[in-house]
Amino acid sequence: MRFINPIPFVRDIERSKQFYRDRLGLEILEDFGSFVLFASGFAIHEASALEQTIWRQACEGSEPYGRRNLLLYFEDDDVDLAFATIAPHVELIHPVERQAWGQRVFRFYDPDGHAIEIGEPPIEIGEPQAPGVPVPS
Repeated sequence: MRFINPIPFVRDIERSKQFYRDRLGLEILEDFGSFVLFASGFAIHEASALEQTIWRQACEGSEPYGRRNLLLYFEDDDVDLAFATIAPHVELIHPVERQAWGQRVFRFYDPDGHAIEIGEPPIEIGEPQAPGVPVPS
C-alpha cells in the first residue's frame, strides 16, 4: 500500500482551479470538470460531486471546508518571490518566517479556507547554514 495524496473538497471548482493554477502556478494535468489533477500530483474535487459519490448525497450548508485541521504544503525554490506574487491576493496567516528547524515559510488560506504553507526546500545535510540555524543531522 502507498499513500497518494489528500484531495481537498472545494465549493467552487472553477474558482479553486483558477486559484491553484494562476496564484500558485500549478500546471493542470487533467481537468475532469468536478475533479482537477495538477502535474505535481495535487488534486481538488468539487464538494457536491464528491459528497454524492462517497455518501450518496450532497451535504447541506455553506460552512467553509477548511477548518484549521489540515495544512497543504508546497515548496518553492524562491520563497520570497512566491510570497511577493501570492500575498497580495490571499488572506495571510503570516508572512515569511524562519521556523525552529531553519526552514523559511509563509502561510495563507485558499478560497475554501484550507491553510496552505509555502516553504523553501529543506536544507540538505552539509549545505551552508544561515547564522544561528541548527545543522540538520
